[in-house]
Amino acid sequence: MQLTQNFSLKNYNTFRIDAYAKYFVDFSSPAILSQIIEEHKNKQKMILGGGSNILFTKNFDGIVIKNSIQGINVVNEDEDYVYIKAGAGVNWHQFVMYCVNKNFGGVENLSLIPGNTGASPMQNIGAYGVEIKDVFYELESLHLEDNSLHIFKNPDCEFGYRESIFKKKYKGQFVILSVTFRLQKKPVYNVSYGAIEEELKKMNVESLSIKAISDAVINIRKSKLPDPEVIGNAGSFFKNPEINSGELQELTRIELKVPSFKINDNTFKIPAGWLIEQCGWKGYRRGDAGCYDKQALVLVNYENATGKEIFQLSNQIKQSVSEKFGIELEREVNII
Repeated sequence: MQLTQNFSLKNYNTFRIDAYAKYFVDFSSPAILSQIIEEHKNKQKMILGGGSNILFTKNFDGIVIKNSIQGINVVNEDEDYVYIKAGAGVNWHQFVMYCVNKNFGGVENLSLIPGNTGASPMQNIGAYGVEIKDVFYELESLHLEDNSLHIFKNPDCEFGYRESIFKKKYKGQFVILSVTFRLQKKPVYNVSYGAIEEELKKMNVESLSIKAISDAVINIRKSKLPDPEVIGNAGSFFKNPEINSGELQELTRIELKVPSFKINDNTFKIPAGWLIEQCGWKGYRRGDAGCYDKQALVLVNYENATGKEIFQLSNQIKQSVSEKFGIELEREVNII
């Protein structure tokens, strides 16, 4: 365990913002984490995973603790399911590829999502008709205050749309150490999103498989989203807002053709990217802060933008969507 002072976080967040941590340390086991917590009780703490859902608008005047716990293991199985435990520091896409190569079904639609496995239940990440809550079994965590271990089962996490108990009631209180997923031995394919079906046709796939769906999702994401290694970004910056049927009718008076996805009889999800694009932001750039030209939902750092510049851009976008449509966008990215 090596504590570093005045540590640049530029290579530890996918926006590539050059913010500094007063102190930085990483850990690869629960025992090392316990020691760090015990030795730095009075410091402000931030747990860092893959840095793919964070926008630094300032330096962090405390200790940044990097979660580097590795390992992927089958811990149980029955006739229909296999239970796979992954360390919180495992790269999410690498975990998905492990499952795809083993023909374990359930996470193939979540291919190429940036970040680490430990953050997946915090955010209840989702894409193309699948969310973490659909495959999540349990997680192990450490409480930052008393250093005690806690197990959270699926119902304990209070999953919602890009939400969990760790973003609300227990925000900043627990460090996720590992996550166990329940995956299918006999895969049930989810190709309900039209984009996947269209891509599978382009790929001339005649027989569905986990690998084919994963490849299709990877192709789609690469065609629409910037590679964080090339252009700094954190993926979707805003959540897709949910509105009721009355609000949807009002919206169609403003724009005749409004894309929507029915959640239930009175709730509809509207693509935030569409709203942003209708306000003219797609492809916008000021200095090195911009709105990606292929997907308006993604804010980008082309090279040397500051976190404050990207945050200010997000405020302008929120205001214009509110003024035009009467809808308040909610940020998906955590602002530090």
